[in-house]
Amino acid sequence: MIIPEIIYSTAANKCPRCHNGKVFENNNPYSFKKPLEMNESCCDCNLKYEREPGFFYGALYVSYALMSGIFIIWFLSDLLWLHMDAVTLAILVVSTMLVLFPVVFRSARIIWLNFFIRFDKKYSNKNKVTDHSKDLNSRKAYN
Repeated sequence: MIIPEIIYSTAANKCPRCHNGKVFENNNPYSFKKPLEMNESCCDCNLKYEREPGFFYGALYVSYALMSGIFIIWFLSDLLWLHMDAVTLAILVVSTMLVLFPVVFRSARIIWLNFFIRFDKKYSNKNKVTDHSKDLNSRKAYN
């Protein structure tokens, strides 16, 4: 079930390995306070996001594919239903790409991370929660 894991990690801004820590510092891509700042590593599983210098250059290809998808959607909708002139279509495509740039930038980086790092249940916080609840129960027994 790789695709649902990639979709969850990308949409929720979560670490691809544990699905707990944040990849970007801020969940809102349109926030004026550090909208594109990434954490260096996961706070839960200590996964270092940038595996080597220049690792995220590959995310440019993912970003290109996502932006091409936006262009294709506008082009097909114009071809089939809207029938706008070329200048209006160009303005709509460029403005849509500018508005969606923060979302595409973040999504491309998280998708690129998911190409190389898979979700692993042993790093998931679910195991830690059960251990923590056992610890709490044992503390209550002693008190």
